[in-house]
Amino acid sequence: MAKGKREVPEINSSSTADIAFLLLIFFLITTSMDTDKGLARRLPPPPEKDAKIDNEIEVKQRNVLQVLLNKNDQLMCDGEMIQVNELRKKAKEFIENKNDDPDMPEKVAKDIPVLGGTVMVTGNHVISLQNDRGTSYSEYIKVQNELVAAYNELRNELANRQFGKDYAELTEEQQEGIRDYYPQRISEAEPKNYGGKK
Repeated sequence: MAKGKREVPEINSSSTADIAFLLLIFFLITTSMDTDKGLARRLPPPPEKDAKIDNEIEVKQRNVLQVLLNKNDQLMCDGEMIQVNELRKKAKEFIENKNDDPDMPEKVAKDIPVLGGTVMVTGNHVISLQNDRGTSYSEYIKVQNELVAAYNELRNELANRQFGKDYAELTEEQQEGIRDYYPQRISEAEPKNYGGKK
């Protein structure tokens, strides 16, 4: 009796596409993707059609902290050369004006109910940041980080004094009051060629 060839059973591949699709979804969900983050800046609203544009806004010199960054990544703050790690302290002293120094921002009365009513704040201060066209991007970001960190530290210190908690733990109303007390005012001017042509 002759033996016939046995047929090899086929592998059922009908669900292969489903499995591949499920694996793809699994990896998409479990993998983290890097997202680019920019600098948080709020632009002023556009002027109204009939509004008169006044380019000569008068700002008292005592209310402006000049921060300049040249093409060699050297930092000048209020006329003196400093290191980037010193900028935060200088900015905090300027914004806070703890001793009501006449050479630092003037204090004005502001009604902030969540902080107990009318308080004296340096609400008209401005930190003017200007860099050279040749400034390195990394150094520019370091300077930006130090300025923002100065505001964050001041807000956190005030939150701890007033409410006994960090700024991040406060209610939205309390955070808004702290932001009114220390409004973030960083003015970024158009880059110039301080160090000559490159």
